[in-house]
Amino acid sequence: MESQDSHLSFEQAFKRLEEILEKMNSSSIALDESLKLYEEADKLIHTCTKRLSTAEKKIEMLIKKRNGELELDENQNPATKEFHLENQKPVK
Repeated sequence: MESQDSHLSFEQAFKRLEEILEKMNSSSIALDESLKLYEEADKLIHTCTKRLSTAEKKIEMLIKKRNGELELDENQNPATKEFHLENQKPVK
């Protein structure tokens, strides 16, 4: 089951993260609320990281082909390809 956070844009998730940090930095927050906000922030960080990684891979594919030249489509626009995270090797 996908979380609601996975449907947010990067900008929406980042804005919500900023709101959470602001709340958590206030001295008037209860422990239970802090824990809930921390859990939400953790999910948002995952969402943002996933979106950034996907964007980075799309940019890499846009910029070069194997020979280093920009690949163009039939309309002479930069070609793009979908990138699926499940095909990505783990970073060491």
